[in-house]
Amino acid sequence: MQMTSAPHLLAEDGPEYERILGDALRHAHERPDLEGVGDRLNTEQLRTMALSATALITAAAATEYEHYVKARGELRRAATAEGIDGAPAPDGPQSTAAGSGAGIGAVITVLTPLLAGSAAVIFLLVGYLLKAVGPSVTFGGSLVAAGWFFAAVAATAILVAAVGLLVTALRNGATSLAAENEEQELPEDVARAREAWRHALLERGILPFLRDALADPTAGPAARTPHRSPNRIPKVGYSRPDFSGPDDGPAAGPRPTFTSPDFTSPDFGGPEHQPD
Repeated sequence: MQMTSAPHLLAEDGPEYERILGDALRHAHERPDLEGVGDRLNTEQLRTMALSATALITAAAATEYEHYVKARGELRRAATAEGIDGAPAPDGPQSTAAGSGAGIGAVITVLTPLLAGSAAVIFLLVGYLLKAVGPSVTFGGSLVAAGWFFAAVAATAILVAAVGLLVTALRNGATSLAAENEEQELPEDVARAREAWRHALLERGILPFLRDALADPTAGPAARTPHRSPNRIPKVGYSRPDFSGPDDGPAAGPRPTFTSPDFTSPDFGGPEHQPD
């Protein structure tokens, strides 16, 4: 899984943060304040929440971290200035030659089994086909012999490639062990600054966050902000319209009444009643 990086946490220290978090979760059952692990939230959910809140958690140990980064930077600048490592410059002729040699060796190691194997299949197929069609043809036997030769070359190349991979793995393992030993042999001030940062990160950042997550009855796999209720959702600065029925409004005044026009027919009578 991938970690959310904080502005004040360098990328090279991200794995250390994850390691401290993993140790805290593995030993959570040994702490009475984290006894709720596994009831509502398991370790993977807590890990996801803590990784999502990396910036908030590491901010609790920002002072110790700045001191550690400063001490480590001074050590590296001193080592570079004095040439303690004794390694040649990356753009020097030795490194260029080594890089080109390694590239050619890798190409040969990859291509040799492929080419030799393909040649072996072709020669063996054609040779045995010629021997089946014309047993008296001697050219078929030569092709078969060549095919078995290339098959042996392919097998040898595969064996050499396997040995090379094994040697590379052992070399990388030795390099990792050397790096760990070098880290353990840090000067006292740098080692002390690193230990202070680790302790502050655990005690003031990771453990309080885990306690808050376990104490929150509505906490879920999503990241929560420490010391803040997850249900505290900011309200928008307006309210919904107040719709009310006719009975809730003010008393209605008298409504105008409409009557139909009073249409009467003309007063027509007989001949003796002529209109005036």
